[in-house]
Amino acid sequence: MAEKQMRPFGIRDKMGYLLGDLGNDLTFILSSSYLMKFYTDIMGVSAAVVGLVMMIARFVDAFTDVTMGRICDKSKATGAGKFRPWIRRMCGPVAVASFLMYQSAFAGMPMPFKVGWLFVTYILWGSVFYTSINIPYGSMASAISNKPEDRQSLSTFRTVGGTLSGVFMGILVPLIAFETVEGRTILVGSKFTIAAGVFSVLAVLCYLGCYHLTLERVKPQPVEETEKESFIKEFGGLIKKLFTNRALLSVIGAMIFMLLAQLTVQGMNNYVYPNVYNNAGALSLSSLLIMAVVLICAAFAKPLTSRFGRKEISVAGSILAAGSYLVCFVMRPSNVWVYLTFAMIAYMGLMLFSIMSWALITDVIDYSEIKNGVREDGTIYSVYSFARKLGQAASAGLVGVLLSIAGYTAETAFEADVLSSIFNISCIVPAIGFIAVAVIMGFAYPLNKKMVDENVKILAERHMDN
Repeated sequence: MAEKQMRPFGIRDKMGYLLGDLGNDLTFILSSSYLMKFYTDIMGVSAAVVGLVMMIARFVDAFTDVTMGRICDKSKATGAGKFRPWIRRMCGPVAVASFLMYQSAFAGMPMPFKVGWLFVTYILWGSVFYTSINIPYGSMASAISNKPEDRQSLSTFRTVGGTLSGVFMGILVPLIAFETVEGRTILVGSKFTIAAGVFSVLAVLCYLGCYHLTLERVKPQPVEETEKESFIKEFGGLIKKLFTNRALLSVIGAMIFMLLAQLTVQGMNNYVYPNVYNNAGALSLSSLLIMAVVLICAAFAKPLTSRFGRKEISVAGSILAAGSYLVCFVMRPSNVWVYLTFAMIAYMGLMLFSIMSWALITDVIDYSEIKNGVREDGTIYSVYSFARKLGQAASAGLVGVLLSIAGYTAETAFEADVLSSIFNISCIVPAIGFIAVAVIMGFAYPLNKKMVDENVKILAERHMDN
């Protein structure tokens, strides 16, 4: 399609991209926030085993993510674009696989069956189907527009979409799937299974909205090949590029620690509010407050980026989040609303980085094109996605191991020593993660505002010449 025949970038693309991440996170946040809780409390599987399954799956992702990235880069563009068709193809399988993970009817089955069911369904959902839709979706941002301000808008709307899904689950799951029995707040398996089914249906609708509302405008530049390379040789070349790309390496490191912090918070919230504070209502309210925080940060994202730069805002947000959790740990508030206040301050810092994160990778893609002379949106994004999954695995494995060490089971869930350990985990682990993010982004990540602006000019001149 000729450039003049394409509609200009606008709110339709932004809303479509928002719906894409809303669809992604309707299954992703359900897994990161509730899979551990569901399998420990309903299925009777130990937290350590659940965490181990999640970590094993990440090794599988090392191959599926990169493979999907290469498929995207090497595929030819269709009338619908290069990346969008994958969203339509894979929205059904990812939703079905997500629903299958939460089958409370199997709670009475033998333990080997339950662990096997968790492993198979989790691999199908995360390592196969989620990868095959998330890699094209993330790579698509560079194809929707080549303007930095448009990409920042997409990053902001993507963050809002992901947060909306978290709000939906944070409000609806506690209201639908939790009950108070003898003064204790517990999760009800059958109700949670129904909720998982509803979220799967909504995810499909969101994906289809993303497909129909967005448009790929940037002409794809296929990866040229002079010879057929084996996967091992190609994978080795990719690893070499990775370890010689300072921007990609540092943003990967920062993202791993950010997700370690964020997902630990999300996972521990399901133990802190119902168990430590015996208040599931505060968990629902926290989701509403998070949405307000995201909207505030989103409103200031573009002017802050224009004034200071993405790197600089990311460092400031990480320091704010770390400081809030450290003060909370020292004070050890007995009142749930005081704890919630500290959590919201920390979340504001997290959002300042998160809103920047999706645009950071487009800056890295530009930097890589200048450095290597070839544009590989899908490949670089797949490496970035794999790094995010390493952060997911680290949080799942760490939370599972620490909960097991603390002695958490369905029977000991309200014992004083266990509750004290849950509180410690919920503050210390996120604080360490955010401190690491601030250090990496401040001292290792090279793309400050001045360099990003220069790279945009270089590529604009280069593409104009071509």
